[in-house]
Amino acid sequence: MRVLVVGGTGFVGRHLVSRLLEGDHTPLVLSRTPRDLPQGAVHIPGDITREVPALEGVEAAIYLAGIIRERGQTFRQVHVEGVRNLLEGMRRAGVGRLLHMSALGARRGTGSRYYETKAEAEELVRDSGLSYAIFRPSLIFGPGDEFFGRVLRGLICGPLPFVPLIGDGHFPFRPVYVGDVAEAFVRALEGGLEGTYDLVGPKEYTFRELLELTMGALGRRKPFLPIPLPLMDLLVPWVSRLPFAPITQDQYLMLKEGNTAPLPETLKDLLPAPRALEEVLPTYLKC
Repeated sequence: MRVLVVGGTGFVGRHLVSRLLEGDHTPLVLSRTPRDLPQGAVHIPGDITREVPALEGVEAAIYLAGIIRERGQTFRQVHVEGVRNLLEGMRRAGVGRLLHMSALGARRGTGSRYYETKAEAEELVRDSGLSYAIFRPSLIFGPGDEFFGRVLRGLICGPLPFVPLIGDGHFPFRPVYVGDVAEAFVRALEGGLEGTYDLVGPKEYTFRELLELTMGALGRRKPFLPIPLPLMDLLVPWVSRLPFAPITQDQYLMLKEGNTAPLPETLKDLLPAPRALEEVLPTYLKC
């Protein structure tokens, strides 16, 4: 199957493109630059946030593009306008099937522009009249990830003699392995799965437990320094304005809310043996 992949050069995209190739599909990767695509993938130059793509010969599309903080591009451009442009291109070319990556917790009224633009994109997909499947992953881990491989690793391997702990650290999360995310998308594509699904890993953890697991994987031990939430509530709006802020207002809101859900029964057939965080973290984290 000839499958257009938007966001195919990103963290999840690289894994998904490889999985599509393993399934004898042809991934057509729409991006501004090819960025070392694997053999068999076809690069289509373009910017989905600025133009409606020409999709003749495409049989299905997958939209993975997303940002966690606004640097040069806005949440609205990437999460909403990009989806709108893709849907228009699909209508023009008669492409009838879309798989879309949203986010666990996406909904209106949260105060998080990330969540709210993801929710708006979901509405566009549902109202498109196309065949669709929407996945809402929790934190995604694996080689090249942002959260464990950069944020938490930076806190633990950095020069501070302690690890800052926001509040009591009991916010719940249920991280999912990037290879399982790619597997879910490809199996949904091949099996014609329809609907909207939360996508999570096999186990729930608190934020404090995530820090402890990451320290264990890195072979480091540091004491926690709890930072009371009222103090964080005052500091984050100011700190988030800095160009290289360690945490943005959006990320702080999402962190306090946590990010967890049960794995839907339907997805247990797609992912009968999802990989656990303890199994994977030590294979790619190093100070």
